[in-house]
Amino acid sequence: MNNNFPLADATSAAVTADVPAPAFSPLYQQIKGLILQSLQSGEWKPGESIPSEMDLAARYRVSQGTVRKAIDELASGHLLVRRQGKGTFVATHAEDHVQYRFLKLVPDRGDLDSEGPAQRAIVDCKRSRATADIARALALRTGDAVLQVRRVLSFGGIPTILEDLWLPAAPFKGLTAERLADYHGPMYALFETEFGVRMVRADEKIRAVLPDETQSHLLKVSPNTPLLSVERIAYTYNDTPMELRRGIYSTEHHHYRNALS
Repeated sequence: MNNNFPLADATSAAVTADVPAPAFSPLYQQIKGLILQSLQSGEWKPGESIPSEMDLAARYRVSQGTVRKAIDELASGHLLVRRQGKGTFVATHAEDHVQYRFLKLVPDRGDLDSEGPAQRAIVDCKRSRATADIARALALRTGDAVLQVRRVLSFGGIPTILEDLWLPAAPFKGLTAERLADYHGPMYALFETEFGVRMVRADEKIRAVLPDETQSHLLKVSPNTPLLSVERIAYTYNDTPMELRRGIYSTEHHHYRNALS
């Protein structure tokens, strides 16, 4: 009997073969994760500069090239912003060039900058209980407290976007219609500065719809006007959903534009 390959060893080898090898994470990805942890913890707040590549390399005991690659990925994801001769800063929705990062509706003539800021009218802001679909989108339990906001955005005096949004109540305690109306910057900048919540990415679903009676009234369009329905879930760090937003867009003077790469 040949004992060079015992049955126990053969069984062990077969089991080992079925176990996937641990996933290899490049060093720069590990550094990226550590920088993300510092962003999430608030060590560096939106608009603030982060340490230099040299300082970060010393902190993490890696090369500057490794740190640079990690920062490049975070910058491409709009979490950090490089400024020539000044350093690298935590991106913020308060900056002009990112105010409309998640808004893809642009005017048929000119651009969002030439069109000027939207005129915002808060229709309602109230506390309610999450329905099953709201809870699922925000990773809550059905019946959990949420804040529900409805507002109309107008450009050049023309109502263009009707938005309903839902926020988990706990992180946004104290948010009222008055605070929303009194704040003149982007809503996501308000979330950053007053509630410490930064939206870092979003997923959208788009379909064509006809308005119901309330929507046609608020947007001042006829009931047979085709509109865009855009449902967006916005996430903060660690892919935590923090906002469900359902918008109805009029495309009479605007179109939806998304740059693909």
